[in-house]
Amino acid sequence: MEPIHYSMSIQWDNDDEIFVVTVPELPGCVTHGKTYEEAAQQGKDAIESWLMVAKEFGDPIPQPISYAA
Repeated sequence: MEPIHYSMSIQWDNDDEIFVVTVPELPGCVTHGKTYEEAAQQGKDAIESWLMVAKEFGDPIPQPISYAA
């Protein structure tokens, strides 16, 4: 199976002093990390988990947003 690439938004949260990760295409797919690198890895893990659960329940899998230059 060819990998599916989703966008991640990584933003710094001053209050909690963490990087917060959201995946726009996957509703409710949110995670965080203490460093940017940790947040990016957590985002990848969250995407995999989200997709696994969606497939398990037979939910539709949203298509990734495509960037057009």
